[in-house]
Amino acid sequence: MTFAPEAWFTIVIIGLVIAALMTNRISVDVAMVGGLTLLMVGDFIFGEVLGRGGVLSVPDAIAGFAHQAVMMIGALFVVAAGLQETGGMQIIAQRLLGRPKTILGAQLRLMGPVALLSGFMNNTPIVAMYLPIVGDWAKKLRISPSKLFMPLSFAAILGGKLTYIGTASNIVVMGLFIRFLADPLEQKWLDALGVTEPSSTVQFWGIAVIGVPTAIAGIVFIALTSKWLLPQRTPAEPVTLDARKYEVEMIVKPDSAIVGKTIEAAGLRHLPGLFLTQIERAGTVLWAVSPNQRIEADDRLAFVGVLESVVDLRKIRGLVPATDQVQKLAIGSQPRMFVEAVVSHNSPLVGRTVRKSKFRGRYNAAIIAVHRNGEHINAKIGDIVLKPGDTLLLDTHAGFVDAYRNSDDFYLVSTVEDSRPVRHERAWLALGILAALIVMLTVTPISPVIAAFLCAMAMITTRCVTGTVARAAINWQVLIVIGCALGMGVALQQTGAADVITHMILDLCARIGVSQNPHAMLFAMFMLAAVFAQLITNYGAAVLMFPIMMATARDLGVRPEPFVFCLMAAAGSSFMSPVAYQTNLMVYGPGRYRFMDYVKLGTPLTLIVAVIACTVAPLFFPF
Repeated sequence: MTFAPEAWFTIVIIGLVIAALMTNRISVDVAMVGGLTLLMVGDFIFGEVLGRGGVLSVPDAIAGFAHQAVMMIGALFVVAAGLQETGGMQIIAQRLLGRPKTILGAQLRLMGPVALLSGFMNNTPIVAMYLPIVGDWAKKLRISPSKLFMPLSFAAILGGKLTYIGTASNIVVMGLFIRFLADPLEQKWLDALGVTEPSSTVQFWGIAVIGVPTAIAGIVFIALTSKWLLPQRTPAEPVTLDARKYEVEMIVKPDSAIVGKTIEAAGLRHLPGLFLTQIERAGTVLWAVSPNQRIEADDRLAFVGVLESVVDLRKIRGLVPATDQVQKLAIGSQPRMFVEAVVSHNSPLVGRTVRKSKFRGRYNAAIIAVHRNGEHINAKIGDIVLKPGDTLLLDTHAGFVDAYRNSDDFYLVSTVEDSRPVRHERAWLALGILAALIVMLTVTPISPVIAAFLCAMAMITTRCVTGTVARAAINWQVLIVIGCALGMGVALQQTGAADVITHMILDLCARIGVSQNPHAMLFAMFMLAAVFAQLITNYGAAVLMFPIMMATARDLGVRPEPFVFCLMAAAGSSFMSPVAYQTNLMVYGPGRYRFMDYVKLGTPLTLIVAVIACTVAPLFFPF
């Protein structure tokens, strides 16, 4: 069979994109946009110049950016930001993840719940919600995030095979099968084998006979082999011994969730580079604090630690800076943050105590701690006499840096990243919005896009997250790459490039003499569908492969059910490429992965799923 040159052109362009990604010298968004651009150029050359069929028209190319998956993921970044800003993420993490001692334990604690949840709701929001949780969790456990982010995505994909609603491709395949059974042209073959429409129970749970064993086997395989197959791309964040340390005091509010808990249970011993040096309680100082010491209301906790961990203290519900100057700041609706400022020799602050300098009134900022070349300053904040070179940790408004960047009062002024105060009072409101999202995605007919947008807007209107933070939370690189991948999938189908790949596989099966063996052909069709899932998304693979699967079953004279359920499993096996599925793309950047990392771990995982699916499916749904 002769195929159009447009098909070969498309295959070459996509091959170049994959090769570019494999070099790790070009970012994924640049490579994908470049590939999409070349396909549009090819459309102009083949269509307008040569007068042949097109490759990928401009409307088709940009349609991917308006796809519901792109829109939904964008909204979910905002929902995740709302949970992060209110501390809702920490509540979830404490309940689900705990504090495992090893990487293996962390991976198992992570993947099990994620896979189970993915069987009953869209896995994209699950990964979106877990991303910041896992990032913070890895830091506290001192585990490389790259050991957790890819297992997170793969567990979500594996969980999609547990039920009919686990992933959209399952719904697509079953819908095509029901329509196929009603086709008059197929009745003779189907009636001869006694094939009827599956019951609602089989439709919903049928894929579970494959999904349950593949999820268990997949999670065990990832946990046992990731040590070798998943390199440590992002090192566990070390605590720098010579890092600038601050002495900071925090007061435990009476309504704090940590009241009555031990130091260990409250998580105050697990912040890297931070040490609880003493507790002042009712005028009495407790030195050498034991991890079993229980925390009481109004305790004054003294810490020494690096800046990042001091910022983490601010995120613990019920802990507030000991200075009362923070509550007196005239900030209004402006966002608050931490700022570091180094006192200059010319500063009017030099030689005066913080209290006498009237620092808060002068700068509209409150000093939280003072760093002086590692020297211990035995005084309350208000009594510290400031010297040139002192580094002040300030709680202030967002405009402080611009206002005093060029001031003679300070040598240097800089913001501290991710230091906004957590809106703990809205944590349960944010969790309620998340619960509403889950309900809308699982038990209501509301479009996933509408559900995600409603909850994103709810996060903003209820002030769980500000509009400024919400905009910054959207990962535009992920959205661009997904939009490009969807456009490339359209080109593969429209130009016949997908047919080229299909005929190559079928010809290979015929040459090696397995074209009449149902089990061998089932495995070959599974692998072909899995390859397409890497190139044209799980939806595209499901739609493209369904007629091929049915034609193969008809030619072999066997029942179609094993092929139907194996197609569900294969279309959802998007493990071998970062661009194969949106959750892979979502973890690609945060994990600092390379293209081949997905190939190394994803290829054997796909083979395991293929072997289990092609063995189990005929047992429950005989040929």
